[in-house]
Amino acid sequence: MRLIGGRWKRTKLPVADAPGLRPTPDRVRETLFNWLGQDLGGWRVLDAFAGSGALGFEAASRGAAEVVLLERDAALARSLEATRRRLQAEEVQIAAADATDWMARCAPERFDLVLLDPPFDQVALADRAVALAARLVVPEGFLYVEAPAPRPAPPPGFTSWRTLRAGAVHVHLMRRDGQVAAGADGDAQRAR
Repeated sequence: MRLIGGRWKRTKLPVADAPGLRPTPDRVRETLFNWLGQDLGGWRVLDAFAGSGALGFEAASRGAAEVVLLERDAALARSLEATRRRLQAEEVQIAAADATDWMARCAPERFDLVLLDPPFDQVALADRAVALAARLVVPEGFLYVEAPAPRPAPPPGFTSWRTLRAGAVHVHLMRRDGQVAAGADGDAQRAR
């Protein structure tokens, strides 16, 4: 597997032979980052259920200022850390943690983009992960979900932004509604 764009374009990522590990296909990653824009300069990104780290490293390659990769499998977390060191990706942090536990403890409105690719055979886990991740997204930020079936509806406060089906994978990119706050001078300003 290779990174598609950015400063590490064409860099190979190791893919461990682990049960249930299903890296996001190149075509899907390319489409996602076309939707988001090629430059994620300054973005804060969470890649929960990181697995191979393809989504998170792709975001870092495209300029994200901070990328947190969550992976509970210790061997996969070590592989992610080795990749981080090899790329000298100082903006990437690896947490060997359960994604839902970590997201439940995380401060709200912390990330511009949350990437969710939970195990396909655990629908209840996916639903819980979406609910937890939704509170971490800043106003006008994005929530990305891969699933084996179309999601019935975005979480409250989100709008379906883009969808895609690629083989057995259903991709959902949702955007959090913006919130307008009065600025110091009384003008309405977008919070972000």
